[in-house]
This record gives sequence, structure tokens and C-alpha cells, in this order.
Amino acid sequence: MKRFIVIGAALAALAVLAGAFGAHALEARLTAERLATWETAARYHMYGAIGLMLVGMIGTQYPAAKLDTAGWLMLAGVVIFGSTVYALALGGPRWLGAVTPLGGLSLIVAWVLTAVAVARDQRLTQ
Repeated sequence: MKRFIVIGAALAALAVLAGAFGAHALEARLTAERLATWETAARYHMYGAIGLMLVGMIGTQYPAAKLDTAGWLMLAGVVIFGSTVYALALGGPRWLGAVTPLGGLSLIVAWVLTAVAVARDQRLTQ
């Protein structure tokens, strides 16, 4: 679980860098629509990074195989969703838009697995 906290923190730092890069270096180079796409990528990148850290922290208290799976899916979601949306914002091939939902689905499943793992933990009474 420690690895998810470390990776999540590193991804959070990269999300801040990506957001700043978009706001400063890309602002004059991208259309408003593409800049909004970049901002969406940076926002979900951060959500996934925070989620990955939360999975790691929760897993230290409530170890469950589902949390390990959730962590890997959270990481996959950040990489797939973020990289394809960043690329689309920069004018990447449109077929990447067909790959993006796989990253979103990975993030969704990771959050659901986290909820299920905690809900099923018998040590928690409420």
C-alpha cells in the first residue's frame, strides 16, 4: 500500500505541473476548447492521484485484495485517461478518443472496489 501512496504523491506533483504548463505555456498556443480539454485531463489526473493515495492509506488500515486491485486500476485509469486526453488537447489522433473511456472506466471501477472493500470489512461496525 505504501507504493500507492508514493506513486499517488508523484502523480499529484505531475498533475500540478501539467496544470501550470497548460495555464502558462499552452494558454497562447491552444484554442479555448483545447485548453479546456487540457484542464480536464489535469483535473482528472489529480483526482486519480488523490484516489491512489487514499487507496494506499485505506489499505494500511483495512487490507483487502480488492484494494490492491483498486490501486492498480486507479493507476491505469490516470495513465490511460490522462495521457489520451492530454494528447487530444495537443492535437493527437482522434482515435485516442476511443481509448479514453477505458481510463475512465478503470477509475470508476477502482472507486467502486474501494467502497466495496471498506464496506465489507468486518472490523468496521458503522
